[in-house]
Amino acid sequence: MEHGEVARWLEGYIAAWKSYDREQILALFSDGVHYRYYPYDEPIVGREAVADAWLADRDEPGRYDAAYEPFAVDGASAVATGTSTYTGPDGSVRAVYDNCFVMRFDPDGRCADFIEWFVERPAPAG
Repeated sequence: MEHGEVARWLEGYIAAWKSYDREQILALFSDGVHYRYYPYDEPIVGREAVADAWLADRDEPGRYDAAYEPFAVDGASAVATGTSTYTGPDGSVRAVYDNCFVMRFDPDGRCADFIEWFVERPAPAG
């Protein structure tokens, strides 16, 4: 994988998250993907299971956004960092999470291993 390919994959990840379109989600992942929301979790195995998990726990439409970019790319492995931002009904920022994704891709550019780390950013002092 090249930096630009990982960046495009991340754009697809955000688009799939925003749309919750099953086909968009499935297109991101290899058939036997191992997907972890937390590094210590047992993985969700298989792209159908990942899509099921995403669709079972949806965020409120229009109340979140994200920006992720590749930090390091080495062959089939990549690390990305970025933020996920959640807003309230009035558009005010409710929470910002700093994210780190560790990924390995198959030869077709689909993610075969995905591990997420995230932490909520503290509210500004004042």
